[in-house]
Amino acid sequence: MALTKSTEDPPYDLFIVGGGINGCGIARDGAGRGLSVCLAEMGDLAGATSSGSTKLIHGGLRYLEFYKFSLVRKALVEREILWNIAPHIIHPLRFILPHHRSLRPAWVLRLGLFLYDHLGGRKLLPATRVVNLRKDQSGAPLQPEFSTGFEYSDCSVDDARLVVLNAVDAAERGAKIMTRTKVLSAQSENEYWAITTRDAENNIRSHRARILINATGPWVDKFLTAAFGKPEDRRIRMVRGSHIVVPKVDARDRCYILQNADKRIFFAIPYERNFTLIGTTDCDFDDDPGNARISGDEIAYLCASFNAYFTRTLKPADVVWSYSAVRPLLDDSDGNARKATRDYHIETSRRNGRAPLINVFGGKITTYRKLGEAVLEKVGNHIKIPGKRWSGSTPLPGGDFPVDGFGRQVSGLQREYPFLSDRFCGRLVRLYGTRARTILGKAEYIEDLGQCFGGDLFEAEVRYLIKREWALQTEDILWRRTKEGLRIEPAGVKNLENFLANQRPTL
Repeated sequence: MALTKSTEDPPYDLFIVGGGINGCGIARDGAGRGLSVCLAEMGDLAGATSSGSTKLIHGGLRYLEFYKFSLVRKALVEREILWNIAPHIIHPLRFILPHHRSLRPAWVLRLGLFLYDHLGGRKLLPATRVVNLRKDQSGAPLQPEFSTGFEYSDCSVDDARLVVLNAVDAAERGAKIMTRTKVLSAQSENEYWAITTRDAENNIRSHRARILINATGPWVDKFLTAAFGKPEDRRIRMVRGSHIVVPKVDARDRCYILQNADKRIFFAIPYERNFTLIGTTDCDFDDDPGNARISGDEIAYLCASFNAYFTRTLKPADVVWSYSAVRPLLDDSDGNARKATRDYHIETSRRNGRAPLINVFGGKITTYRKLGEAVLEKVGNHIKIPGKRWSGSTPLPGGDFPVDGFGRQVSGLQREYPFLSDRFCGRLVRLYGTRARTILGKAEYIEDLGQCFGGDLFEAEVRYLIKREWALQTEDILWRRTKEGLRIEPAGVKNLENFLANQRPTL
């Protein structure tokens, strides 16, 4: 393996380590302001924490109980901003919160939801209302003891696609995105960082940058140890959150937020048309974040939590898919993982006047864009930034249509491509928005889309994901860029593996 120096490129303004939502959001913001940006991700984009969320853009109703008013307000303001810039992957939801007589009093729930409605300047989403669960359809799947509930608004998001679309936008604005590229070393040499990377083909390269940004999520302390030989004073608390996916539990597609006797909150949300997503857990975790897996106890816990509310009984055998991720939360020394803050903290290290290192701790997917702006403020303390704030008013790729225009996008796509089913058109718009037409091109018949791997995943879409979205492996395509892994049979997965083995990333 010979060292290949990147002498043809001038030093980058920003070198970002970490291809999760924070790293890709920072890359997009920086590139859009005219900075030269390089991002290195050791695996796939959104390969860890950022694809393991509850798939919500929300203020965090439960954080009000811990007096996190600033965090909730910040997240609620972002909720409609993100919906406006990504109406293809973000959609409004109405949640039912049943009143459990032996848990939080009804007046506490009313007060919390009143604050939730008014803290963040809600404009488009409907307000909270009281629901008679014995008369309203939302009470039909619940056990008869629940007679009163509250209905309020939040939004769903395809979390992995949110990451990828930020990376796509960053790249289209000039950023260099390097996936499956590990940072081997980073040394501060006077006014620059000297960074060495190794890619999937074992090519070792060197880079220089004026500012290094550590956005490695649950690996943030480990990266600090590698850079400086010891971690900084600020520590993170690693908390594993796990989710299960089961066949759809209610045909009415209602969303529920539910209270447990242990004071935790969990969700039951319609997912991918035929399924229900249930989660999450909060378990302290001290292993490598890449090894996070759901435990049998967590599956049993989520099933039991569900069964305490619904007439349908769930068993571990009903679980068709599960996922776990480690959330890097700020360690506030609280003994209870559910109380650990979900806010972010950004700090700059500059040893002996050398090149600055900006470290990102904590955060949640809803506030990633604000985090990016906060990082750029830190950057502005060290170098001149040509452009101004922009990321909240410019659509993400494919999101250039109004928030109420999703249905029109689907019907328009079907008029242009009448050989596609309603479901297929809906899925393409939900993933790619206005860029669905880039995938379909001049196709006039379904056969023009090439090999079918199962369901409605065709070669044309796979080639698009390879060429435009850094997809290399079956998991990238089936579980992050799409969720077609829920529908494709093993034979189709094997065909996709064979197809990818014969492709080049530059296709």
